[in-house]
Amino acid sequence: MAPEAPQREALRSFYAQREALHSFHAQREALRSSHGRRALLASCCLGLALLAGLGLSAPPAIGHDFAPQRGIASYYHPERFTGRPMANGERFDPNSNSAAHRTLPFGTVAVVTNLRNGESRTVVIEDRGPHVPGRIIDLSPRIAEELGMREAGLARVEIRPLALTEVAQAPD
Repeated sequence: MAPEAPQREALRSFYAQREALHSFHAQREALRSSHGRRALLASCCLGLALLAGLGLSAPPAIGHDFAPQRGIASYYHPERFTGRPMANGERFDPNSNSAAHRTLPFGTVAVVTNLRNGESRTVVIEDRGPHVPGRIIDLSPRIAEELGMREAGLARVEIRPLALTEVAQAPD
């Protein structure tokens, strides 16, 4: 069933904003390593002006986005991603309850349940991914351990989004 026209337009807007944000972060990292602080400052100002022009806000809360989802979960490599910036700008901490999802808004609190053993944990969506076809969520190593999936690396899970955190709900 196809989404209604307003929902389709909201999704297009969300994806355009997300692409602008990813482009901004890539440019910022490239400038940081090669041109120094002045170029970084100019790039940040330009990027912020671009984002302000797009009216960047939390993605639309479309009903099907908050429906439970089932699929395969994986987890972040603990050494490779530690300290790296996530899509929300924060640095990744392997001992956090961070998770990456392709469409849920940043700040969404969700319960992830391992369908094999019934273990559940609460996570906060703070990154985009996973970037591997067939997977629906990336979890921090701590959460993967608590769900009993760290050794196998993958697990069939259910994601039940609960709400947005106060930070994500703050007015523009």
